[in-house]
Amino acid sequence: MAATDLLSDRAIQAALKAAAVAGKSRKLSDGAGLVLDVRPTGVGWWRLRFWRDGKEGMISLGTYPVVSLKAARMKRDEAREAKAHGADLSERRKQEKAERARRREVEALEAAGLPGPGTFEYVAREWLEVRHRPAVSEGHAKTTQTRLEKMVFPWLGRRPICEIEPPELLECLRRIESRGALETTHRVKDACSQVFRYGVSTGACARNPAADLREALKPVPTRHFAAIVDPKGVRNLLRDLVAYTGNPITRAALRLSALLLLRPGELRSLEWSWVDFETATLTLPSAVMKRRLDEKANGQPHVVPMAAQVVAIFQELQPLTMHSRYVFPSILTREKCMSENTVRSALRRLGYGNDDMTAHGFRAMARTMLAEQLNVQPEVIEAQLAHAVSDSLGRAYNR
Repeated sequence: MAATDLLSDRAIQAALKAAAVAGKSRKLSDGAGLVLDVRPTGVGWWRLRFWRDGKEGMISLGTYPVVSLKAARMKRDEAREAKAHGADLSERRKQEKAERARRREVEALEAAGLPGPGTFEYVAREWLEVRHRPAVSEGHAKTTQTRLEKMVFPWLGRRPICEIEPPELLECLRRIESRGALETTHRVKDACSQVFRYGVSTGACARNPAADLREALKPVPTRHFAAIVDPKGVRNLLRDLVAYTGNPITRAALRLSALLLLRPGELRSLEWSWVDFETATLTLPSAVMKRRLDEKANGQPHVVPMAAQVVAIFQELQPLTMHSRYVFPSILTREKCMSENTVRSALRRLGYGNDDMTAHGFRAMARTMLAEQLNVQPEVIEAQLAHAVSDSLGRAYNR
């Protein structure tokens, strides 16, 4: 049997001094595969050589003097015993290294007051950054994050995501539901469901408990923007828009709301560079449309044909607002567009309350009139309203 325990602390100290003087490293053997790599820096590295399947391997056991000669021998003996029982020392070392890194990460997170790996909050924040934020607008991502931080993390954030069961998640959601915020409750459930699905894909949990809550929450009542949809009411409204005596820019916004069928946010953010008088078209860039983030970046612009009345209104507006990039600039600064409340307030001045007509209601009004009174094909209407159409015929019209 090969000799073991060949080294002593005195011999090691002498070797370290000699290496420092010579400026060269050297190796000292303690037997049974344990070697100390003596460096000129005054530090030695413990290595353990072993053979597996006819191939030589080596693992590190730490540095001297942090790991003493006695401790290094104990580690050597433990490793040899493990190898004798079939353990793969290299793989074992990798696992130990990964576990130490994990513990350091947990300790750092705990010191910063943050949840550790494997908790619901940890996985949720990873999902927010990796999957959610790149796919939606920054405002949407911020809203989702705020909801999770205020409505879920205080109760489930520090829980291991793999241990959360449907009743526990339901109890959390019921707190939101009890406030009467039914739509928010369902949106939070959907966000949690996406977090769990992400956790399943990354191995953090085995199932999605939110999927079992489909019938457990109160349904969200269907709500529509108030809109006038009967022909006589529409006639009276259009006459009132023309007769509006307030700010001429606001009057133009009111009339164009009924003629362009844009969403209120798209209308008030119109820019003069999008208006083409020669072709009588209005071209909205994909980035300003109500679309997913990838569609905003890569989608086609939305082209709106301008009727003669629309062209005339834009021509009337030019002397008033052409000094700004916006067709409807803010009354406070030309660098911003009109407030979202401008058209709504103008409708109130005309006598139309929130339950009668809204800025968004012009789209519902047009959709109803075009379909029921003018018999325009639904695909054409949906395309002009910039609604996503999934079937091939709808996509053809959208072109």
